[in-house]
Amino acid sequence: MVRITLFKTLPLLTVAVLFAFQPLQKWDSKFVKANPDGSLQYIPDEKGNILPDFSRVGYYRGDKTIPVIPVVKTISPGNGDNQEAIIQAAINEVAAMPLDANGFRGTLLLQKGTYNIPGTIRINASGIILRGEGNDTRLVATGKGQRTLINVSGSGNVQEVQGTRTAITDTYVPTGAKSFRVQSAAGYKAGDNIILFRPGTEAWIKDLKMDQIEERDGTKQWIPKEYDFSFERIITKVEGNTITIDNPVVMAMEPRYGGGAIFKYTFNNRINHVGIEQLYCESAYSSDTAEDHGWNAIMFNKIENGWITNVTSRYFGYACVNIGYQAKWITVDHCTSLDPKSQITGSRRYSFNNDGQQNLVMNCRATEGRHDYVTGAKVCGPNVFYNCTAENTHADIGPHHRWAMGTLYDNIVTDGEINIQDRGNWGSGHGWSGVTQILWNCTAKRAAVQSPWACGKNYCIGLKGGQYDGRFKGRPNGEWEGQNKEGLQPPSLYMAQVKASRKQ
Repeated sequence: MVRITLFKTLPLLTVAVLFAFQPLQKWDSKFVKANPDGSLQYIPDEKGNILPDFSRVGYYRGDKTIPVIPVVKTISPGNGDNQEAIIQAAINEVAAMPLDANGFRGTLLLQKGTYNIPGTIRINASGIILRGEGNDTRLVATGKGQRTLINVSGSGNVQEVQGTRTAITDTYVPTGAKSFRVQSAAGYKAGDNIILFRPGTEAWIKDLKMDQIEERDGTKQWIPKEYDFSFERIITKVEGNTITIDNPVVMAMEPRYGGGAIFKYTFNNRINHVGIEQLYCESAYSSDTAEDHGWNAIMFNKIENGWITNVTSRYFGYACVNIGYQAKWITVDHCTSLDPKSQITGSRRYSFNNDGQQNLVMNCRATEGRHDYVTGAKVCGPNVFYNCTAENTHADIGPHHRWAMGTLYDNIVTDGEINIQDRGNWGSGHGWSGVTQILWNCTAKRAAVQSPWACGKNYCIGLKGGQYDGRFKGRPNGEWEGQNKEGLQPPSLYMAQVKASRKQ
């Protein structure tokens, strides 16, 4: 009797085993396909919009690897306050050294031990690397006061070079485009730094319905002059009046919404070539909901071509890394945000916040955060979050504030939500959180990915997780494809774009 049962069961077991060893069915997105030679084929929509190329973000737009800069000064911790007499004095000493041919002064090595910091360490000169010896080099934000532990920033602002502005003449410049025609390209050449300018207009705001946000205390309707966008770009080619740029358009331009223009610019006193490496940063705190203590572990602003690598933060109220809106070409790699201490409510626990442009956050981890991989208000892309995880989350990942443009969330894994939606009157009236926001091969509990009423789309491709309505029902769905379907090719859009761009 037993034999008969076994023989009857064997065919079923064989089928189950064979099924288990079936090769994974691979599939291509309808928006982009990988060719056998590693190049990519982008499929345009009816207006010519394509998924943008996100490959040229981070340190030197990915053209250079992060270097190992020689040590020029070494310090060790002292008793009590280590801020001014030990660390800041050493930074100032390195800042007085000459820059080498590659733009570096050298590395300040903080040997293992505990450095008590009651205030803020500041780096405001180019070419300085602050390096520890991993988790054995502990910087502790002691005492009280919401503050940044390590603040890296130059000074000044973008200044338009007068007489260089020229209008874009194309009737439609699609998302993903890297070239367009202008009224006059005279005076422009390859290598010029330009602003790609898109004005805010009443017609655009009206079509987005962002003049109709449901009122509550503090709600601000969108105002055109507050939505002028300046995308930093480099000209790669000039042919007649056609301009080609290094990074793509991430929000379509058309005359009915004010068109666009370009102009040359300067940014005097923006610093560069600063790196923070191999540090453990911790904040003192008095309770799990305390807020009178260290707020950011590291803040970058008014800097280009910098990096933050192998840094761990613990107990800060806001962020491990906070990138300001005037920072570009920054790489954040293998950093960890652990156990923030604060109330669990708005304006807190933004583990990796990026308000700048052309920045890359990759291989990072966060626990107990709210908005772990997040952009703020009016963020000009492209920007990338790649291969990052979030655990024990208390809110969502994604564009948090009003209207971020051109962000790729690639292989993000979270036990919470990823949302791209109309946020309505949350905050001060955030409204639509962004356009050209792309989820690629991400994993989440659930997601709301919606496209705005006008001016572009958002995308959810290969998500493992549920779909829900988000804050509001009745908003247009984004472009959903391959939900809970394994085998998306390429597995990483960002890595495939990097490979393809280096072959050109």
